[in-house]
Amino acid sequence: MKKDNKKVIYWLLTGCLLIFIMVVVGGITRLTHSGLSISNYKLISGTIPPMNDVEWQEAFELYQQYPEYQKLNNHFSLQDFKDIYFWEWLHRFIGRMIGLIFLIPFLYFLITKQLSKPTIKKAIILLGMGAFQGFMGWYMVKSGLVDNPDVSHYRLAAHLTTAFVTFAYTFWVALDLMYPYKKEIDNKFRNFIRIALVVLLLQIIYGAFVAGLDAGFIHNHWPMMSEGKFMHPTVYIEQNPLYKNFIEGKSGVQFVHRILAFIVVLFIFFIWKKSKTIEITKLQSKAIKSLLIILGVQFILGVFTILLHVPVWLGVAHQVGAFFLLSAMTFTLHRFSK
Repeated sequence: MKKDNKKVIYWLLTGCLLIFIMVVVGGITRLTHSGLSISNYKLISGTIPPMNDVEWQEAFELYQQYPEYQKLNNHFSLQDFKDIYFWEWLHRFIGRMIGLIFLIPFLYFLITKQLSKPTIKKAIILLGMGAFQGFMGWYMVKSGLVDNPDVSHYRLAAHLTTAFVTFAYTFWVALDLMYPYKKEIDNKFRNFIRIALVVLLLQIIYGAFVAGLDAGFIHNHWPMMSEGKFMHPTVYIEQNPLYKNFIEGKSGVQFVHRILAFIVVLFIFFIWKKSKTIEITKLQSKAIKSLLIILGVQFILGVFTILLHVPVWLGVAHQVGAFFLLSAMTFTLHRFSK
């Protein structure tokens, strides 16, 4: 039987699609403040939501024992609780399905010898990344169950970034099988794209910081942050020591997110400009064009997300835009790699 066949590629791309869906649902979960509605973690029994009034009441009473209800949502009715419970349950359910869809076909392909040794090694790495992603999800939720009824923005960023990186690596492995041939490349150009990818990942991390700190609900002006001030110190200096303003302060985090957006634009513009001076294939050209188009859409989404005070649909769209931009960057780097 042929190894690394189309079935394996479809399996990997299905994994990519499910991770994408999970990120979208995760964004909705965050923006609707639903993430702390399920206060425990049961891997098997937690798959099934409450099925009758008694079970719903028990779940609600458990929620009432934690800070989010006691400090923020003590006005909630059972129906209000059901509304936020749904998104967190769906998010966890998709996570469980991703685990099964990765593991079961992997074992099947392994037993039927449809995977080459390099692909087996990569698939094992993917399984480990998926397990770590699940752990990070619960580790994030735990941070909001103690005193402060909100999750740590550091843990949120780690959880989101792990999902993005897991997707990117899954996509990369699929691309390896779709385009197995070798090619001559410009090493300097490839390395520049690598740096651009790192900068984009840093921007994604800061996007998670903005979400975790609810920093998008302030400074709702563009291009200035507020009242004509873009880089004035009083806009983003809130606490000491100074560096904490740029990793924990709402104004400082939003400021860095804005600056990184312009840096990402410059990197991608340079990639496009440089590609005009070297010989590239049609597929490489399409990769760079997709990068430019998605960048433009994502930048506009970011601006309107700020201007309109982060409506749920636009916040999710902006997160989806980051996902597609990472996809385009991954594809571009793959096309310029050996």
